[in-house]
Amino acid sequence: MKVFSQIPPLRDLRWEEPLKTWGLVPTMGFLHEAHLSLVRRSRAENDATGVSIFVNPAQFNNPEDLAGYPRDLDRDLALLAAEGVDLVWTPAPETVYPAGYQTDVTVRHLSGILEGASRPGHFQGVATIVTKLFHVFEPRRAYFGQKDAQQLAVIRRLVRDLNFPIDIIACPTLRETDGLAMSSRNVRLTPAHRRQAVCLYQALSTAEKALAGGEDRADRLKALMTGIIGKAPDAKIDYVSVADADTLEEVEWAQESVLLSLAVRFGQVRLIDNVRVDATPE
Repeated sequence: MKVFSQIPPLRDLRWEEPLKTWGLVPTMGFLHEAHLSLVRRSRAENDATGVSIFVNPAQFNNPEDLAGYPRDLDRDLALLAAEGVDLVWTPAPETVYPAGYQTDVTVRHLSGILEGASRPGHFQGVATIVTKLFHVFEPRRAYFGQKDAQQLAVIRRLVRDLNFPIDIIACPTLRETDGLAMSSRNVRLTPAHRRQAVCLYQALSTAEKALAGGEDRADRLKALMTGIIGKAPDAKIDYVSVADADTLEEVEWAQESVLLSLAVRFGQVRLIDNVRVDATPE
């Protein structure tokens, strides 16, 4: 496994064998099993796999959140080497955003709702770094988790609008045994908050079952989710949403494919989760 912090040697290795297909797994590090599942999928579908590890300051609108984001590069590299990754890029912020940098990429509407409304500028940072990663690695396929459903939608729109010759592969959300979606942020939860955090998936699962049972009024589905989360004493709801699965526009009636999603804070830790429910073909 080759590890580079600069762009030129990465590109040299990337193009040593031009006919190789490359898969890319973008990460912010502090890897867990969900990240590794993306790596395994990439290795199964491509000749070579690259991984980026970069805590992107442009997608944090809270300096304390950026400073507190967990990091362990040595551990990450050991995990990736064990998975047979070919190439890892670990740039410093000044490599990605050198002095005088002044260009951003914005996916307008999709970036302003749900997570975008709560975290202004977040998806501009995501779209910008992903664009740079696509240019640096030039992969055939890129792999992202369904847990970050809005990020996935933004990146798909970015690729479509800017004609990137890249397939965006969505991979299922991986969960702990109690249902909590795997996330690097989970390690920052206190023991009490970790126990309470199972309410996120309980809320989503309850709404999903109600939807399957014929309850298609979005306000009632939201009330179900809100009620379950409200039983966790330290949970503070940012939003609960029932939206069109593709446009992410809120719906009144969940009669087509929908995304049930939510964001909840436990102390200083903000967690997101979602379940996509696809309409049954007639």
